[in-house]
Amino acid sequence: MAARRDTELVFGGTSARFHGTGEGLLGRESESEEVDDSLRDPTGPGLVLVRGERGVGRSAFIRAAAERLRAEGVTVLPVACVPDDAERPLLLALRLVMALEEHRTAAARHRPAHKPAVAALPAVKEGDSAAMAEALAAALAQPTPTAVVVDDAQHADPESLALLGRVDFERVLPGTRLLVAAVRHTTSDSTSRPPGSARTGRAVERLARNRAVHTIVLPRLGPEDVTALVARRLRAVPDAGLVRRVHGLSRGIPGAVDALLLEWAERDAIRMADGHAFLGVGTPAPVLPDGDRYVVALRSLGEPCWTVASALSVLWPLGRPAAALLAASTGLSPAAVGHSIRSLVDAGVVDELPGQDGAACRGWTFRVPLMAHTVRERLGPLERGRLSAAAVGALWAGGGTAATGAPHDSPAAAILDEADAETYLPDRIADAGILVDPERAVAELTTAARALYPDVDRRGMLRWYLGAVRLIEEPSARDLAVLRCGQAAHGCGDYRTARTAVERIVSAPAEGLDPLTLYEAATLLVASAGAEKDWTALSRMGAASWWEGLPLPAVATVSGRVQALWQLEKWQEALALLSQTEPIWQTTSESHALLELFGGVAEFVLGRPDRFTRVLTTPEVPDLPHSKAFAMVIAQLDMLLGTGDLQRARALLAARGLSAELLPPCSQFLLRHLEGRWDEALPLARRLLVDGGVLNVVPGHHLLPARTAAVLLARGRITSAGRLISSARGQANGPLEHVLDHTDAEVLRSVGDLGRAEETLRRGLSAADDRGSVYGTDELWASLAEVHTEAGHTREAVACLERLEGLAERMNSGRTRLLYLLTSVRVLGPDLADSRRHLLEAVELSRERGQMFETAVTLGAAARANVGPATLLHEAYELFGETGAALWRFRTRAAMRETGLVVPGRKQATTENEHLLATLLAEGLTNRQIANVLRLSEDAVANRLSRLFARTGMRSRTEVATAVLAGGPLTRG
Repeated sequence: MAARRDTELVFGGTSARFHGTGEGLLGRESESEEVDDSLRDPTGPGLVLVRGERGVGRSAFIRAAAERLRAEGVTVLPVACVPDDAERPLLLALRLVMALEEHRTAAARHRPAHKPAVAALPAVKEGDSAAMAEALAAALAQPTPTAVVVDDAQHADPESLALLGRVDFERVLPGTRLLVAAVRHTTSDSTSRPPGSARTGRAVERLARNRAVHTIVLPRLGPEDVTALVARRLRAVPDAGLVRRVHGLSRGIPGAVDALLLEWAERDAIRMADGHAFLGVGTPAPVLPDGDRYVVALRSLGEPCWTVASALSVLWPLGRPAAALLAASTGLSPAAVGHSIRSLVDAGVVDELPGQDGAACRGWTFRVPLMAHTVRERLGPLERGRLSAAAVGALWAGGGTAATGAPHDSPAAAILDEADAETYLPDRIADAGILVDPERAVAELTTAARALYPDVDRRGMLRWYLGAVRLIEEPSARDLAVLRCGQAAHGCGDYRTARTAVERIVSAPAEGLDPLTLYEAATLLVASAGAEKDWTALSRMGAASWWEGLPLPAVATVSGRVQALWQLEKWQEALALLSQTEPIWQTTSESHALLELFGGVAEFVLGRPDRFTRVLTTPEVPDLPHSKAFAMVIAQLDMLLGTGDLQRARALLAARGLSAELLPPCSQFLLRHLEGRWDEALPLARRLLVDGGVLNVVPGHHLLPARTAAVLLARGRITSAGRLISSARGQANGPLEHVLDHTDAEVLRSVGDLGRAEETLRRGLSAADDRGSVYGTDELWASLAEVHTEAGHTREAVACLERLEGLAERMNSGRTRLLYLLTSVRVLGPDLADSRRHLLEAVELSRERGQMFETAVTLGAAARANVGPATLLHEAYELFGETGAALWRFRTRAAMRETGLVVPGRKQATTENEHLLATLLAEGLTNRQIANVLRLSEDAVANRLSRLFARTGMRSRTEVATAVLAGGPLTRG
């Protein structure tokens, strides 16, 4: 049984799907209760008016209310209004009369046509409001419970709405109710709308003020309800960043939320991982299509409203001065601009921003930020450039050079509080380009970009750097700006842009660039290729011939080549090159520090840890840029975390004055994993894996998927762990995959496939041996020794144990020593005197190392060998519980029962057993595989499944799997 695609956890994630809008309402509980009470109360209002802005969900709300009435036996008569109805007097009243009379006639089949229907048609033809009023009142006098639901009453004719306002609902039978929905953008009686629309708007306002009418206004959704709505539409738990973007662009209007999610889903911008939804890094807001309700509403206003809205999308952050700038930029008269803005306000496209204490309007803002983006992106580059130049001129006025091409008498302006002051001006400068003073533009764009670094949310840093590059004419200065842009792109994870930026510098640098700049360009090129996992390109860069024809200094070519070999994990070649070229890379403090780190890592990987240990204690280079010093600390930290050395990792952080919160997500994940804080580690892993291609610093390329899969395995998600490992493989000519091989083998061992587990472990060890690497092989040797022991191959197991012992002595590693101590007991048996001594040492060492899961495994091993008190099992049980290692907790419960210990929390234990069994079913395992995982007989598994089905009422594995994947309770729906 394959898991649903959107619950998989694989590299790159899977595509999100937008699930329609037909489900129940969210965030409307109080309003739903209010409308139900009003419609059910015999003495309640005869007319309930539901109002709200475009997209807020009026239609869905009244449909839901109507369905609840139908469920109670009330007849519901739907009536819909459409555009242009306002031009046909008394049309809505006629529709109401006809609907009510058709219902009355159907209820009393043999009665002749009632007087209201006969009188209504002539009243419409003659425009006789009085006659229609009588017909309407008579039609409303229904003998059976009836609710007439009128949607989109903002399109209705004002004459009919006026009649509804004059209906004496006290004379209407108690069972008849009117439920009317109408859009409401402003409370003004403005005459700026087209005549019919304006009259209808005033008629709806008078109806709302009628004391016999109860009005309900639907508000926007708050952040919590937006989160719930996104979760429902995507059928996944939305990432906080996704919710933040959605709420910011939609302002909590459900229609805008749906439009946004639909466009993103169609563009494959939302990725799914493990039942969670993420927005791709740097994903721009979409441009709404022509058929979208918001675009249609703006288009319906015609010109010059469209032109004014387009200009406002650029200029609105300037407040009231935007109107004058808009007029000057578009050639429209101030009167036409003012009239158009009023129309946009009345139509709900933009909002007025009131001044303090009732002062005059401060300016305008788009009601839906997504619409502002849509209109702005539809502008051509020349139009947007001209408007942006006007904005820059206004902001620079009185403080420096005015914008070239903008009116020299541009009014001074300030950015509204509602706008993003950090990005607005640099965005406008970048769009204005040559239309503003180039020298000042370059300076301000560069300053703003530096201030925003690293800009992981891609708010504008790269656009500003690129904007500055386009304005710089002097070749060497332009190349420096291109390099800054590339470095910034690499810092925010845009490796393609970084690589493209420096490729030209490396191949054809401008005259006058100093060696340090070219060194930085070369190393950035290699680092970007590595981040993109372009192993073919890195293989070429690792050869001297690739660099020979490039006009670069020796320090650049040596550093670039060493870094390429390092990325490819060709450690021996890298060390040989370092030794041959030492006088070259010693020339600058930066290259010396970097290549000394490379050398230390290479020797460590090859089994010589002393040099790397010295690097850890070497003081930081005083004049090294902060970003590069930080990167070197992270490289050291990831080495320690990758080898399971939590103590020294924490010591390094303390010595460098860094907290865990300041670390890159990959490093945070590794830290949380070792600490046993897996519930914090997994969200980090989901985000990183869904971005695809995220790598730890060499040599831990595959630590993220390997450690994540280990967590899944410990929680009983066997198939998911294997699928994640498979998704991370297959990178031709790439780095070693032996850390993946270790976890993959553990997955195979768990289901009893010892043969494939042995094959996988030998493949990993062979690949590592081919490159002389011992990094991470301790875990493989330990697992291989246990596989041989389980298969009864004692001699082979002892040989593996000897290799592991040699590694422990050679590497002076706490993890390797602990693995050797535990493995020796499993291979040689617990009865030897050495075994008892090894277990006592293992318990002490694991406590010193302070890693929750590792300690629990060690305590469990000691207790089962009768080394130390049996209560060690209790401690291990609690530690497994804290990490969420459900599979290990199950096995520990079994061990406790075997030793006669009472398992605490019997009800909780039963619940955990059932959930683990259900998880294994959801993973698609057969009974035999489940028996291997749980270390039970197949008959015992069958009995447990029978009890699970009996207790939950579920009838099949599919039902159980569906409940697990949905995260719901194990009961039949």
